Amino acid sequence: MITILLVVALTFTLSLAILLIAMRDHTSVEARLSELSAHAPAAPPKSSSIDSAARVASFLTPLRRMVGLGSDGDTARRLATAGYREPLVVDLYFTVKLLLPILLGLAATFVFYGPNVILGFMILAAIGFLAPDFWLTNAIARRREKIRLGMPDALDLLVICMEAGLGMDQALIRIGEELRLSHPELSDEFLLIRLEQRAGKPRIDAWKNMADRTGLEVVRSFVSMLMQTERFGTPLSRSLGYFADSLRVRRRQQAEEMAAKTTVKLVFPLVLFIFPSMFIVLLVPALISISRSFTSNFGH
Repeated sequence: MITILLVVALTFTLSLAILLIAMRDHTSVEARLSELSAHAPAAPPKSSSIDSAARVASFLTPLRRMVGLGSDGDTARRLATAGYREPLVVDLYFTVKLLLPILLGLAATFVFYGPNVILGFMILAAIGFLAPDFWLTNAIARRREKIRLGMPDALDLLVICMEAGLGMDQALIRIGEELRLSHPELSDEFLLIRLEQRAGKPRIDAWKNMADRTGLEVVRSFVSMLMQTERFGTPLSRSLGYFADSLRVRRRQQAEEMAAKTTVKLVFPLVLFIFPSMFIVLLVPALISISRSFTSNFGH
């Protein structure tokens, strides 16, 4: 009983401290900035939920930096790889990672009883701390897979646009517009390439940045092909056609490889689930009849 009270008191104290930090008044600098922003032109209205989340995240930023929870640069890069590039997302991510273990630990005090409270508190707190990392890793993998599956279609459209007379940059803009519905992740990456080129970055450097963001071997191979094309002066449309054909052949080979692996993967569910059920259905009636016949024979 004393252990339960100590765990509840500790969880309540941590939650109350975080709420007090989140609800404290603005500092003098923030108050001065708010006064100056009052004389500025009116900005588009923001959602109240987004504004409150931003305030909580900004208030919790010094606390999680004091705790030493993660690195802003590495987390921002991973979130950008997953498709979340707003500056607010990093603070929200760390806020969830800081509050979720406490909330799950508080829930453990109501779910578990007796000596299992401490064990449940530690398990749920660890799950709450690791859950954002698992979610981010899964989001990065899903986005990379979508980009990989959309690259052959994008290259086909790029070849068609360039053979129709468009330049590389104009074709990229056209492809980004065409793929906005079918492949929004790839369209977003092409939009970033266009913005970087508009800012003055060379084409190869913009594509290298896309390869670094996505981490896909397909994009790295495409960047290498662009570099070789510019170095040797070969026609870009012809090189793109060959690269698109090889990429399509590679995707078909990967699909055939995955189809060939299904026979091996089906062995385990067959042995563990299907074969025992078949044996029960087929052999149990025969065993029952045999046992009845033996019983009747030995009984007489």
